[in-house]
Amino acid sequence: MTKFPTKISAARRNAEALLSRGKTQESSIKLEQEREHDAMMEKMARLRALRLAKEAADREAAAARQPRPRPQSRRAGQK
Repeated sequence: MTKFPTKISAARRNAEALLSRGKTQESSIKLEQEREHDAMMEKMARLRALRLAKEAADREAAAARQPRPRPQSRRAGQK
């Protein structure tokens, strides 16, 4: 009967080792997913900032191209 408890403890050690490896892999996968998510969010923020800067520059360029209205002289209004 002494062999039976050692077989159980060996099986238990193997199971715990597998479980431990599984948890380690799971945590490393989660960490990698968080890193990828953070990288994607940084990229989106950078692209959004570039797009907003381009839109602002386009608005300024369009405003500079439009002719400015001339103020009417007082004589034109008087007859």
